[in-house]
Amino acid sequence: MAQAKSDRKSPKKPQQVYTLLVEIGRKAGDGLPEDATGAALMCFASGVDEAEAVRETVALLKQADTAPLDVTGYGTLAERQAEGHEISGEERALMQRALDENAVIVAHVTPFFGDEEA
Repeated sequence: MAQAKSDRKSPKKPQQVYTLLVEIGRKAGDGLPEDATGAALMCFASGVDEAEAVRETVALLKQADTAPLDVTGYGTLAERQAEGHEISGEERALMQRALDENAVIVAHVTPFFGDEEA
């Protein structure tokens, strides 16, 4: 008996961790300092590609009562190393955690106070 096409599984693409910089605006209950105008969040997010990592990160941040405005991707660990980025042991550990837990890790939050240059 021939096996139906739907029973065959194509090989899954491996999860990778992407470094993302997410700019957020203000929203009630966002946890930012009262006088902040927004913030930048450095995140490590797992996904089969960068688009999936971005989608998951934005969805998670919306659930956390933040207002994501813009996402800049900096690639995987290997891509960042190829570009000459210095990556600390702490960053590497957080990237590994994101991979192990299939998670989004917010590694650093930098609030904006309206005095930043455009």
